[in-house]
Amino acid sequence: MSAVTLSTPKDPELVAAVDLGSNSFHLLVGRVVQTPMGPQISPIDSLKDAVRLASGLSLDKRLDAASQARAVLALQRFGERLRRFHPQRVRAVATNTFRVAKNGPAFLKTCEAALGFPIEVIAGKEEARLIYNGVAHTLAADGRRRLVVDIGGGSTEMIIGTDYKPALLESVFIGCIRFTREFFPDGQVSRQAFREAVLAARKEIQVASGPFRALGWELAVGSSGTARALADVAAALGDRYQGISLSALEEIRARIVKAGRVEQADLPGIKPDRMPVFLGGLSIMVALFEELAIDRMHYSDGALRLGVLYDVLGRARHDDMRVYTVAQFVERYAIDTAQAQRVADLALGLWEQIDLGSQEERQEMAQLLQWSARLLEVGHSISHNSYHKHSAYIVSQSDMPGFSRRDQQLMSGLVLGHVGKLGKVQPLFVDGFQRTALVCLRLAAIFYRSRSAAELPSLRIKATGKGVCLKVDADWLNNHPLTQFTLVQEQLEWSRMSLELEIQETDSSFAKYAKSR
Repeated sequence: MSAVTLSTPKDPELVAAVDLGSNSFHLLVGRVVQTPMGPQISPIDSLKDAVRLASGLSLDKRLDAASQARAVLALQRFGERLRRFHPQRVRAVATNTFRVAKNGPAFLKTCEAALGFPIEVIAGKEEARLIYNGVAHTLAADGRRRLVVDIGGGSTEMIIGTDYKPALLESVFIGCIRFTREFFPDGQVSRQAFREAVLAARKEIQVASGPFRALGWELAVGSSGTARALADVAAALGDRYQGISLSALEEIRARIVKAGRVEQADLPGIKPDRMPVFLGGLSIMVALFEELAIDRMHYSDGALRLGVLYDVLGRARHDDMRVYTVAQFVERYAIDTAQAQRVADLALGLWEQIDLGSQEERQEMAQLLQWSARLLEVGHSISHNSYHKHSAYIVSQSDMPGFSRRDQQLMSGLVLGHVGKLGKVQPLFVDGFQRTALVCLRLAAIFYRSRSAAELPSLRIKATGKGVCLKVDADWLNNHPLTQFTLVQEQLEWSRMSLELEIQETDSSFAKYAKSR
């Protein structure tokens, strides 16, 4: 990839989103426009490639070579368009197929190389949040409660919210590619096959339908390809439908069943690239209407990629959803905020002295270090014993809006490894960059073990060829024998991880103490 060039103040403020969906890959570029209501995004360029990634998923959940090749070619084209973008102005997200594919993690590295930017595999509820964010920015902020539905290639997201705030989010494992392949494998349609597809979809939706029906909504909105295709066909069938209705869906179904195949049915308005997955999407939409008792649904061209764009804008303007998520966790689990802040400040202070990686990589790790430090003790809500293990589990398994799966896995590893033996996290920290970040967090926890705002000595740390070197005032260490002892143990622990933690002081007492151990 060519060297990144930063925008000058005279350049328009551009942001970009890449959506690696199970059916199609999308690139959306937007220009930030200042308005009296605040900054808005005006889309100026888009690319789409019907990769059909989920169609290459085998029964044992592995992506085949053909689907991988299609994905790489699409991302190479996207990468050319994004070549001059600053990394902080681009966010790429991958959805359900990457979540479930067993060879997804290895293939993700190939995709990142093709695109030239990191790709985040996001959880289902994070996908739902971003979808709602995109749809909300295409609708009037009128205070009405709305239901948003997005049928993707591998999963379907359902959200209820008001204006820009989602209240209820859910993701279910039903998608148009999967259902087309499972219930209509040869393209043939029968009344019985369609009924079975609808019932299978309703079974999955039913698990989450109770809270949605209880909360209710005033307006139902569909987004993405299936909703758009159905809205186009319904509109072409006549004004009597005015959007997507159950009557329109039934007429579409009847025409397809009568013809025996989608391609042979009299369906005005349907685009050729939608036909291969149309049956699966239609059956899921019928199930949603029946299970949630939807009367009518309107279409919005806001979708995941637009939601990602606004998320990028929020991060750039210090309105980062991840900050709010961590704050909510701190409040929910009644974390000792003073202690968390002390550890976070020291860990960041040490990390800022380390000269490893690019500026963007150091900045990203600094954020994750800070958030991890604030979440170290969420496990106290379960038990003090082995609290770090409980904390790591909560961080890795909870829905954390704004965070990718990779973020959560790395933060969980930092939380798990901030105290105790390092063997339990050795497989998680395979490179020196991440291990050095963990050193900073563990040292911060050691120096603030007293949980008090005690004055610390000047701590200077630097990366060496073999590990890190920490310089500490000898007199202070002599007056704090527990910290001195713990640092010696820390040296031994890191030596088992093939990383040298060197402690330097102006006095020889520490060296003698270390040798005596």
